[in-house]
Amino acid sequence: MLALFVLLLCMTSSFSASNRGAGAAGPRLNNDRLYKFSYTTEVLVDRAKGSKDGSAGYRISSDVDVNLVWRDPSSKDDQLIQLVISNVKIKNVAPRSAKKNIFHGATTQSLLGEKKLAALERPFMVHLKNGKVSSFYCYKAEPASIKNLKRGVASLLQVQCRSGKVIENDVSGRCTVEYKAAQGQVTRTKALETCKTAETGFTTYIQVLGVSGESSSVTVFTLEDGFIKSAIAKETHILAVNARRTTAAKIVSRQSLTLVAIEAGPFEAAGKNVASVVKSLDEKLFAVGVAAEKVKSQCKGCQSLFEHWQAVQKQFEPDSLSKAIAPRSFLALIQSIRKASKDEILQVLKRSSKTALPQVVDAVTSSQTPDSLDAMLQFLNFADPKGLVLQERFLYACGFASHPNERMLQALVDISKGKIGSKDIKESVVIIMGAIVHKLCQKGGCELPTVVEVKKMILEGPDSTQVVSDIQMYLLALKNSLLPEAIPLFSKYAESEVGAYCTISLTALQRYDVALITDEVKQTVNRVYHQNRRVYEKNVRAAAADVVFSSNPSYMEVKNVLLSIGNLPKELNKYMLSKVKDILHFEMPASKILRQAMKDMISHNYDRFSKVGSSSAFSGFMARTADATTTYSLDILYSGSGVLRRSNMNIYGASNGALLHGLQVAIEAQGMESLIAAKPDEGEEDLESFAGMSALLFDVQLRPVTFFKGYSDLMSKMFSMSGEPMNVVKGLILLTDHSQVIQLQSGLKANAEFQGGLAIDISGGMEVSLWYRESKTSVNNRGAMVVTGNVTVDMDFVRTGMEVSFETEASLDFITTVQFSEYPFLVCMQMDKTTFPFSESLTKYESLPSGKSYVSRRGHKQLLPGSEFPLHQENSNMCKRVFDSDW
Repeated sequence: MLALFVLLLCMTSSFSASNRGAGAAGPRLNNDRLYKFSYTTEVLVDRAKGSKDGSAGYRISSDVDVNLVWRDPSSKDDQLIQLVISNVKIKNVAPRSAKKNIFHGATTQSLLGEKKLAALERPFMVHLKNGKVSSFYCYKAEPASIKNLKRGVASLLQVQCRSGKVIENDVSGRCTVEYKAAQGQVTRTKALETCKTAETGFTTYIQVLGVSGESSSVTVFTLEDGFIKSAIAKETHILAVNARRTTAAKIVSRQSLTLVAIEAGPFEAAGKNVASVVKSLDEKLFAVGVAAEKVKSQCKGCQSLFEHWQAVQKQFEPDSLSKAIAPRSFLALIQSIRKASKDEILQVLKRSSKTALPQVVDAVTSSQTPDSLDAMLQFLNFADPKGLVLQERFLYACGFASHPNERMLQALVDISKGKIGSKDIKESVVIIMGAIVHKLCQKGGCELPTVVEVKKMILEGPDSTQVVSDIQMYLLALKNSLLPEAIPLFSKYAESEVGAYCTISLTALQRYDVALITDEVKQTVNRVYHQNRRVYEKNVRAAAADVVFSSNPSYMEVKNVLLSIGNLPKELNKYMLSKVKDILHFEMPASKILRQAMKDMISHNYDRFSKVGSSSAFSGFMARTADATTTYSLDILYSGSGVLRRSNMNIYGASNGALLHGLQVAIEAQGMESLIAAKPDEGEEDLESFAGMSALLFDVQLRPVTFFKGYSDLMSKMFSMSGEPMNVVKGLILLTDHSQVIQLQSGLKANAEFQGGLAIDISGGMEVSLWYRESKTSVNNRGAMVVTGNVTVDMDFVRTGMEVSFETEASLDFITTVQFSEYPFLVCMQMDKTTFPFSESLTKYESLPSGKSYVSRRGHKQLLPGSEFPLHQENSNMCKRVFDSDW
């Protein structure tokens, strides 16, 4: 029996020894022991697939001594620890020649400065409770960058010995962390997307134009005798432009803490609690928080905003807007404006030339800071009708704003309530308010007081007035807002007697998510198309058909549309046939149900599908890459007499499941049959002569423009028509706007800024020759785009970073020529893209405050050939006839 007892005792002792520390919540230090570690941290920035040797960055190495200062007698996992950093060295990550090495010949003291080096080597304390850093003690007056580096070292002492998910506080912020423990090793994986920090950034609302990121943070701890033998951490952040993922940047941060030796150390201090012990040891030590502090970057020798403006003002003249230098200068100016005061911004506005001023308004408004908004509101006088151009440029820039806030919306509300000298500006204010409401609602701001006020105004607006232009204004604002509450209103106005109301409402319904289009709405749209209650204009019925096909139609809905073909006006017959073929050819969502319905020979036969005419609908691909797809569609509807009724050009961008309506230019004409002594189509006998153009740009509907209205205006324009196109939108637009502060676990901080700028000029025109019985409509698009991504890791003593960018200049023309001397009349559509340049560049740099720097540049340029986008074969045949007849 005694032998058995001894055997069990030995087994128990052996088990306890082999599992020493197994019951510990975290690492435990022994009394009177000094743990000597070697520590390194490095940061690298490069392109997404770059190697370590080619990266820009630096490494900080040092010795770190750790000892136990105090332990709670009642809890072995409640410890106060002192850390001392010494023997600090700073050098390149990858080996470089002396000429390219900015640290060559420099000492740590010369880099950091005597005071900062002394602060870094000053002892600091960490209160470790159950393996977690509960408090961080250091001198308050120490520079924030030095305190953050110390926090980075402390982060490698924070570990729990059991598996599980927890929420922790460290230098990265408050994050969700998962631990996996196995045989003397613990792996800590930090979910960086969950980290909450004081410094937040912003990003573009439109996903296709935005920036996406991937991040990871893994620390592997090796434990021995209940304490840390080594801690190896790697943190990676990759940011890429969604539409072109090769325009990307990568940040890699590594940390390594390795136990070198254990020596005799100081004994524990006496005390009741942590606070009293810290105070007894050094009264200057204060608990300053575990999370990183904001480091204020100082720019020595930087230009003021006005100096910057003087250097780039020539690039803001109208003649430069078609060149890539314009959007590049635009993006740089925005960065300067965001750092400037209201008075500095006003100085630039007041000193700009008349020709450059509209582009300056674009830049100031796009900056979206409180000072820039205040400057614009003070500078513009909305009561002055002569300031229409600048006022509208301000409003459009608000509509395209990458991250508008409630204050911007409130500013437009105040403008709408004040005196406005121009009717056009009054309309634009309300229309753009709808666009801002949509963006704020996207980010969960639908219940903000100003948003609620504007929603009420535009939802009640159409029924509160009898003025046609005002009703159109409110409907366009609702079209921009995409409020679900507006769907019943659009359904009501889709059946209006006024064609413009119907068209706006139907095109608005087409923009909604299919899930929001109820059976009641579908019934309304089908009634409009089939004219169950009244006769509608052809363009209204065509718009209704577009909604039917895009709203997940049923078998019977599609079959009824097919059965209507053959009983429609001539050109509408041809348009619907072309639309059906386009859906099938382009494999649109409705193609499957359409094929099922076409198996029925009654709805699909030669009699129906052999109708002649010149109207058409066609879709195609402009560009297809691994990251994004760009498509276009051209819809042309004519009256029975050969005069253009509606021309609609659309460009869509798709990336990673997101869709962007990049551009829509619609030209509409009506009541022009009297010019050629032709008979109007059914339902269009009493229409007033009218022609105009409407543009939707980057999901924002702009105020339509009118070419002429009324017979007298038509005749005066006819005889004075110069053939010069009318401008629809012109200016500089901030497409991509992503700003992010990345707090690294090492205590270093990276700043990421991705911006995309577009210089654009969209114009359109319409010419009619009674002598040659020919009409020509044109839509001209000119643009230059620049996208840049900047990532910097900026400490007081060294700065490293990179810039990746691409730029291009392009033009796209859409021309429709109609010869109506005979029927069926000849129609030729042309969509041409000119040869355009494209270039990419990558710059990596390192610099010291002394001015010593290293810069590496790479890039390539190419000339991409122009092309004429293919349309259907019928159009090609007709173009040949049109141009042959010119000779």
